Amino acid sequence: MDRRTIGIVLNGVTGRMGYRQHLVRSLLAIREGGGLPLRDGTLLWPEPILVGRDDARLRAIADRHGLTEWTTDLGAALARPDVEIYFDAQVTNVREKAIRAAVAAGKHIYTEKPTAGDLAGAVELARLADAAGVKHGVVQDKLFLPGLRKLDRLVKGGFFGRILSIRGEFGYWVFEGDWQPAQRPSWNYRTADGGGITVDMFPHWHYVLEQIFAPVRAVTAHVTTHIPRRWDESGQPYEATADDAAYGIFELDGGVVAQINSSWAVRVYRDELVEFQVDGTEGSAVAGLRNCRIQHRSTTPKPVWNPDLPATEQFREQWQVVPDNEEFRNGFQEQWELFLRHVVEDEPYTWDLWAGARGVQLAELGAQAAREGRRIEVPELGA
Repeated sequence: MDRRTIGIVLNGVTGRMGYRQHLVRSLLAIREGGGLPLRDGTLLWPEPILVGRDDARLRAIADRHGLTEWTTDLGAALARPDVEIYFDAQVTNVREKAIRAAVAAGKHIYTEKPTAGDLAGAVELARLADAAGVKHGVVQDKLFLPGLRKLDRLVKGGFFGRILSIRGEFGYWVFEGDWQPAQRPSWNYRTADGGGITVDMFPHWHYVLEQIFAPVRAVTAHVTTHIPRRWDESGQPYEATADDAAYGIFELDGGVVAQINSSWAVRVYRDELVEFQVDGTEGSAVAGLRNCRIQHRSTTPKPVWNPDLPATEQFREQWQVVPDNEEFRNGFQEQWELFLRHVVEDEPYTWDLWAGARGVQLAELGAQAAREGRRIEVPELGA
């Protein structure tokens, strides 16, 4: 079977997400499977070119996986004629400049989010990519989680009737770094480095709400820094200038209200690190990363409030588990395969830089709503 090689610059591969999800569990997984089958029978073979700031770390990753191409010179990598795609998993505050350079070099763009540090930059990237005629995509991995795919299946099947509300809880306790190492890098807590949970998570909530339920029309939020002092990777204390918790209310088309709490200063008392409860006239569901449970109108019990007696009902046991009904693969790999087919075979792909810009817009408006203490409508973005 014929094989076609496609060169892909991976910038930021020394980071956790860039390495584990995008290199190892996506592109290298495609190679381990023999390549990506195309319509004409050809196998598409991704050829990663690793880019970063630390030559030694890049070399170590390349040696570990039998790769031969790495460099600290992004310009040289983008100038290569065998490179067709540029992927960015860097920290937010350097992403926009690198994507601009890749667009100028005529490369197709695939990137983590947020796509830029502010809405103006995100919109400009989308416009530049359109004008250059390059294809572009933004990672929207939560849509591929098994729990949310089951939830999407319920929505499309009309299980809920008229959806009334959505309640989301996301987060966990991130250690401050003094007596136990933090599970997240210190830049996450510095505004100057592009940190903050609002700019990180609101773009996720935007595409989850928009793609599974309905477009977001207004936002109200409270944003705060609960833990003002943390310790970095060297054990040195620093001031946490970025927000570590955001409490948002999102108004969707059709009168649906979504309340989503995001926090790195909360201890988990739920089944999974993220959970969404959806309530509708005909039924309700609770979906997490992998699992989803439902309660239909016909099987809904009739609790009675009585503070004088202990509760005897086992409320969690009254819900039904939604079966998998399919094999769920790694969502990052699935989305990579969709984008590769979009580039090579012109297959449809909707999660582009404009979708990324709408996510940045919601984060920016959420932060504004918190500063000004008011509800803010979300205007349409024009191309």
